[in-house]
Amino acid sequence: MLLLMVVGLVTSRVVVRALGQEEFGIYGAVAGVVSLFTVLTGSMSAAISRFITFELGKESAAERLRKVFSTAVSIELVLSAIVVVLAEPIGLWWIHHRMVLPPERLGAAFWVFQFSLLSLVIQLVSVPYNADIIARERMDAFAYISIFEGVGKLAVAFCIAHASTDKLVLYAALLALVSLATRLAYGVFCRRNFPEARYRWTLDKGLFGQMFSFAGWNFIGSGSGILRDQGGNQLLNLYFGPVANASWLLASQVNGTVQKFVTSFTTAINPQITKSYASGDREHMLSLVFKGSRMSVYLLILVICPLFFNATFLVNLWLGADAVPPDAVLFIRLILMYLLLESVSYTMVTAMLATGDIRDYQIVVGGMQLLNVPLAWLCLKLGAPAQSIYWVAIGVAFLCLAARLFMLRKMIGLPVGRFLKEVFLNEVLVVLLSMSMGLFLSILLPLDTWWGFVAHALLTLLFTAMTILMTGLSKEERKQLMTKLLKR
Repeated sequence: MLLLMVVGLVTSRVVVRALGQEEFGIYGAVAGVVSLFTVLTGSMSAAISRFITFELGKESAAERLRKVFSTAVSIELVLSAIVVVLAEPIGLWWIHHRMVLPPERLGAAFWVFQFSLLSLVIQLVSVPYNADIIARERMDAFAYISIFEGVGKLAVAFCIAHASTDKLVLYAALLALVSLATRLAYGVFCRRNFPEARYRWTLDKGLFGQMFSFAGWNFIGSGSGILRDQGGNQLLNLYFGPVANASWLLASQVNGTVQKFVTSFTTAINPQITKSYASGDREHMLSLVFKGSRMSVYLLILVICPLFFNATFLVNLWLGADAVPPDAVLFIRLILMYLLLESVSYTMVTAMLATGDIRDYQIVVGGMQLLNVPLAWLCLKLGAPAQSIYWVAIGVAFLCLAARLFMLRKMIGLPVGRFLKEVFLNEVLVVLLSMSMGLFLSILLPLDTWWGFVAHALLTLLFTAMTILMTGLSKEERKQLMTKLLKR
């Protein structure tokens, strides 16, 4: 996780300086068009992950697991073909007739679109293999292959920095090559270690129906999330041009990097939540949901608090002051606020998916998430600034959190009052205390200097860690933590 964070930040710096703000923005906008088509596939990816983990939780027979895995791969192959057939005409029409791009770069945009589409297809076929590794909790393999992918992207960045050909097209092509190499690594590992991961063409009608029924309702939730992110990206292009897309893409990369601090944790805990539900151990599942929510927020605030107040200094250091797009720092701060709010619900969403009966939840919560794009469009139409898309997302996320608690009370018997008292209030208290100290130190210290940044970051981290220890953890958790630290 830590290695990938450093590698990711270095990669972004090299890419932005090699391409320039406008070219980087063109890549973000065009690749975003391709990402919109994951609306058709995101819900099925969640279904595959849930079904494989659920079968392992039930300790199903090996033949049943093989059938689930092969059916999942077959479904992804069919969906990949559908995505290509739809994306080629629709995506190219959008690029040539609706997007705000320099006319002389339309040819490069065409090839960026093609290579991005190829990368997407490769990633779709990899979904069952990734899901199998996570379901079996082989986090070592997941970590090593992720490091391999991160280092590959860093190598791509240095290649384009010294290339004499069209750097934008070369960047997209080499990223597709990295995706292919990563896909092969997942495939080889799974075939060697998991007996069910030997694909043969299978499309079990019963499984097919169950997966598509699950994915059909999950489509609302996963699709609304993709539309929120990539729809906002396209709105920025229409109203503010490619430079705004560069700011959005940088903020998204920071978001993805910081999010690794919590996804590395939830990736490990999610299979246990699903398996606990499958085995009927409801109390253990709820315990994992509660602890997972708190630890997700605590991990994030440790990173977000110093990053939020030192964003200007760090972005200038990261990219160079001359390469920072307008609004990038503001976008980064807002997306970190959104990420912190969403992290409260990560383990709750896993518990919801584990039930398999997700129709009512997705109609209510997923339907509310669909408000992001029309509300953001209305704000921009009325002359609001570019950052309004993030304020809309934060407002909708808060409403969705409230609706999520209401729905999960019925679905899994989530004790809402206990959750608010033992989890949410603790999270709010830790965040408020940590951010207040960060604000106080930012007034006292010169944040545009190295010593000011180092002093602010260290003091903020120390105070946040102490706040989590004394306020965020229970007495029993503090005792367990101190015992483990003393042993080490």
